[in-house]
Amino acid sequence: MTVIDAVFAEEGLLAQVITGYQPRQAQIEMAQSIASAIDSQQNLIAEAGTGTGKTFAYLIPAILSRKKVIVSTGTKNLQDQLFNKDLPLIRSALPKTPFRASLLKGRANYLCSYRLDQALNTAFGYSQEDAKALSLIHDWGRKTRYGDISEVADVNEGDPVWYHATSTADNCLGQNCPKVGDCFLIKARKQAQEADLVVVNHHLLCADWSIRDTGFGELLPEAEVVIIDEAHQLAETASGFLGVTVTGKQLQDLAEDSMAEYLTDAKDMPELRSACEDLQHEIKDLRLAFGLELRRGDWQDIIDNPKIQGALENLQKQLARLTDQLERASIRSKGLESCFDRAEALDTQLDVLMTDQDGQWIKWYETYSKSFALSRTPLDIAKEFSAFMRRYSATWIFTSATLSVANNFQHFSASLGLYDARTASWDSPFDYPKQALFYHPRGLPAPNDPDFTDKIVDYVLPVLKASRGRAFFLFTSHRALQRAAHILERKLDYPLLVQGTRSKGQLLDEFKSLGHAVLLATASFWEGVDVRGEALSCVIIDKLPFASPGDPVLKARMAAMEKRGRNPFFEHQLPSAIIMLRQGVGRLIRDVDDRGVLMVCDPRLLKRSYGQLFLDSLPAMRRSRELRDVELFFQEETKT
Repeated sequence: MTVIDAVFAEEGLLAQVITGYQPRQAQIEMAQSIASAIDSQQNLIAEAGTGTGKTFAYLIPAILSRKKVIVSTGTKNLQDQLFNKDLPLIRSALPKTPFRASLLKGRANYLCSYRLDQALNTAFGYSQEDAKALSLIHDWGRKTRYGDISEVADVNEGDPVWYHATSTADNCLGQNCPKVGDCFLIKARKQAQEADLVVVNHHLLCADWSIRDTGFGELLPEAEVVIIDEAHQLAETASGFLGVTVTGKQLQDLAEDSMAEYLTDAKDMPELRSACEDLQHEIKDLRLAFGLELRRGDWQDIIDNPKIQGALENLQKQLARLTDQLERASIRSKGLESCFDRAEALDTQLDVLMTDQDGQWIKWYETYSKSFALSRTPLDIAKEFSAFMRRYSATWIFTSATLSVANNFQHFSASLGLYDARTASWDSPFDYPKQALFYHPRGLPAPNDPDFTDKIVDYVLPVLKASRGRAFFLFTSHRALQRAAHILERKLDYPLLVQGTRSKGQLLDEFKSLGHAVLLATASFWEGVDVRGEALSCVIIDKLPFASPGDPVLKARMAAMEKRGRNPFFEHQLPSAIIMLRQGVGRLIRDVDDRGVLMVCDPRLLKRSYGQLFLDSLPAMRRSRELRDVELFFQEETKT
């Protein structure tokens, strides 16, 4: 019996610490493959269906290897779950294999005592709510051991007030900070360097990668094994970090911080104050020039619009003016010196965005309610990522429930340049033919029908009646979601929850507690959401999740692929949509006792030749086009 067998066996080490433990063959095989890959230093792409237990399948062989390991997850929530729940369980199961684990997040997740003190002592006034929040943060800051802001239950992690109590790479004073000895971020990084296993997320991993070449990217310890969980998200995350982005918020923060430093150390420099105020004015003018609509568009829109182009040029002039004033003031204090460095960097980045004509980059913009982002994104990161992997002699394991398209890994491998990696796949242990029904009714409207959403609601209502609510209704656009919400609030007999009305966590908690609710949601609910049991018994998807053809990044990628004689639809758009659909479908069956109906309302599944690729990529459920089969499925549930 191998060590892996001894851990995962029916009466093995895991069985001794997990009540009701049952070995899963796919989990054991996956763990053995990962152990072999680590031992032979062979990169591995490992797809494991929902319910395989992939977290233990990669953690246990990684720990048993006694090598230095980085595990990167898709989100901070997954980080916390892995570190606070999974690793303690494994530690108790492997008493003869002690290991030190560390949780490392991005700097914005740690209290900055210096910034908090500055905020509490500033001349700026705060609203009553912000003042109360800062007081709560201050009280917690005196007691906390790790400074992780998720510890503060009374102040939401998304609250803007945290900006005054945390640092960014831009405003951190580094070794010049008067409170550097008490820095929670430095302590967390030191623990990570000393640990055997470090849990990070993709954003932190990619941030470290993107700045290594400048000599500052030593946030993560040199690892012998790097495990990427939720690996289907990595290429998109990495692409963002290799580009250049200047946001209205960055510029606004610079102006506010410079004003605060002016009030403290440079009150005799009125030109500095007016430069801050004028920059803030130009930020607002540029946002207004884009119009009220929230959108994501091609850089050509800016070039073709004299109003936007003029506002952008005025913004650049004011940023250059503030940079000049900060350079003169920078000798006054470390804070002013830091502001000058930030202004100079933003000025350089903005100049790159406005003058760059390199065909290897995509330039685009995005507008938000009060801000904007100007971005330059690489067309392809495969070459860069492949070179990065070769530079460091670690073994890389990529895993997710959705990495292949009809059992082919070409799309994922090509996106990251993983041409020499082994691939392996294990189906979900769930009994999909028994547990799930795939319903695709006849007579569905075409996706481009202007009344598409209104019409499919008529098909959806009898399904929701049969399921007694208990459904996710997932959309590919916010506009369709809002239209469906407007119709359903008048016709639905069950509680209706709509994304955007409350936080994601609050909506999920309410959905579970109500028991018979219908939740309408878009992209963020298609993956990373785990609702087990009867509360979620139906997943309805409005359209096949193709990315918007008008998206500037997608348009540029497609054009570049066409120039190289490649087929962008079959090589990029189609596989991306299939993986997204698989993620949405994965919300339905989360446990061995779950039962549910999947309904897809897009007739292209059967009317287009590529529809078969979608069908071939889904679990082997029973399929029906008859509403009566849906009704019988749920009637069977009431009999058991």
